Amino acid sequence: MDIQQIRNATIVVEYARKKFLIDPMLAEKGSYPPFPNSSRQDQNNPLVSLPTSIDNIIQNIDAVIVTHLHLDHWDDVAKEALPKEIKVFAQNEEDATEIRNTGFQNVEVLQQDTVFEGIQLVKTKGEHGRGEILKHAGLVCGVVFRHPSEKILYVAGDTVWYEAVQEVIDSQKPEIIVVNAGDNQFFQGGSLVMGKNDVYEVYKAAPDGKIICVHMEAVNHWGLTREELKSFITQKGITSNVLVPEDGESYTFNK
Repeated sequence: MDIQQIRNATIVVEYARKKFLIDPMLAEKGSYPPFPNSSRQDQNNPLVSLPTSIDNIIQNIDAVIVTHLHLDHWDDVAKEALPKEIKVFAQNEEDATEIRNTGFQNVEVLQQDTVFEGIQLVKTKGEHGRGEILKHAGLVCGVVFRHPSEKILYVAGDTVWYEAVQEVIDSQKPEIIVVNAGDNQFFQGGSLVMGKNDVYEVYKAAPDGKIICVHMEAVNHWGLTREELKSFITQKGITSNVLVPEDGESYTFNK
């Protein structure tokens, strides 16, 4: 298994000899207005450039997984760059219809028992914030990857720590967990994704696993720096368990 952090929530996962692109936001730096009602209103999104070319990112991709349709997970550049016949997995029929309406011909809704090229894909729940903000944030999902030749991988998606994440860890027993850990938020409503304390809860639930923290410092409403998170995990003594990649960095895990 190889997991490469591209930028924000965009990662490339090589798993059981298949290559997945997850939550592609592929626009050039500064292409979109800042998200409103949040920090850094003077900075357009994305805040940083891609670490490599779009051609390199999408080369030999077997399938795309879109956990939800927010701009920083599925943008116009990705829609243009990806071949329309590529396999795309969506969280529900509503998202799948929207993706089909942009010309993609091979769109499937993730289920609890989806199988792609011998790889089991298990759709998982997520909550894109806590309380009132959930009405505005909308539905999201994560996904667990399972194959006899690989460690179990859990890509949690845009979720905070809550009981359903604990349930996934308890039931699926993932050995590698990717979390969106930028503590992104608007001026009201609190965290939309995990912050450092959420990451620590994930560690406590899976103390033998490896946790990879992405979705950091790439869009204007981020709330947690990589350096602050690294300092926190150093204080907690869990630097060997929690990984904080730079854009373009990758990790390989053998079974």
